[in-house]
Amino acid sequence: MTVAKQCVLVLDCAEPEVLAEFYAGLLDAEARTGTNPDFVEIVGHQGVFMAIRRDHGYAPPSWPRPDDSQQAHLRILVERGDMDEAEREAVSLGARPVDTKDNSGPRDERVYSDPAGHSFTLAHRFAPR
Repeated sequence: MTVAKQCVLVLDCAEPEVLAEFYAGLLDAEARTGTNPDFVEIVGHQGVFMAIRRDHGYAPPSWPRPDDSQQAHLRILVERGDMDEAEREAVSLGARPVDTKDNSGPRDERVYSDPAGHSFTLAHRFAPR
């Protein structure tokens, strides 16, 4: 018998409600807090996308400094032609640009940090082969 499983990326931060609202807005989803106020799930049309957990001693990653690793980052996929609109939306929600050069091609990727300092990338969705 196989048990159904779902993998959820959990980001740590000092203020989970604030970061959850950021990602809920960016992913067109809903932030849901259950019985544990230190843990917020980001739920979309297809189920749970990710979760945010309060870390009382949180220190944001210092990436892109070369002497530190970025720990992890999200890759948010957008349709070709929607990159500029996705960038405007992310910035309006509180994202800070790290590297937003416009490659205007199949490898167009733009890197940001979220309000808690985690890095994420807006990238084109791959076309099926």
